[in-house]
Amino acid sequence: MSDSTDEVRSYTLRLELVDEPGELLRALEPIANNGGNLLSIFHERGNVTPRGHIPVEVDLEATPERFEGIVDAVRDAGINVIQAGAERYSETLTVVLSGHLINTDLSDTLSRIQESTNATVTDLSLSAPEGTEDASSARIRLATEQGAADGVMETVRALAAEKDLRVIEPLAAGGDL
Repeated sequence: MSDSTDEVRSYTLRLELVDEPGELLRALEPIANNGGNLLSIFHERGNVTPRGHIPVEVDLEATPERFEGIVDAVRDAGINVIQAGAERYSETLTVVLSGHLINTDLSDTLSRIQESTNATVTDLSLSAPEGTEDASSARIRLATEQGAADGVMETVRALAAEKDLRVIEPLAAGGDL
């Protein structure tokens, strides 16, 4: 088998879409516009990610060079790419935030982490034992590319400082608490 950059190969993109009309089309347009040939689409409408979005798996064919352009274009369109080809996010961080998470808009916090880094939220657990008006805590598992954990943690720390939240940082390799 040749390693030519002109050779068409099969790739998989795992995406996370907002559950709104037109989002799937918005995710597929960059693929078509950058020379990708769709093979299949698995739209898991009955399933949701921890952030309440719809997971979508797209199988396509492209040359390696075109595939890189497709991934960039999909990300530029504001679509969360969970997996691109064989590139899975290979580093996981688990952090705990505590404070007035609900009053400071936990959804905004998670969105800003994702938008500012290239991390994705893979799991979230929220505890508010005294109700939403009092302090709460959230365990957040983030997946990111190898070597990007320091940048993700800088963003988490900055957001926590801005919103007067406390951060318990990963204690073990791989971010498991």
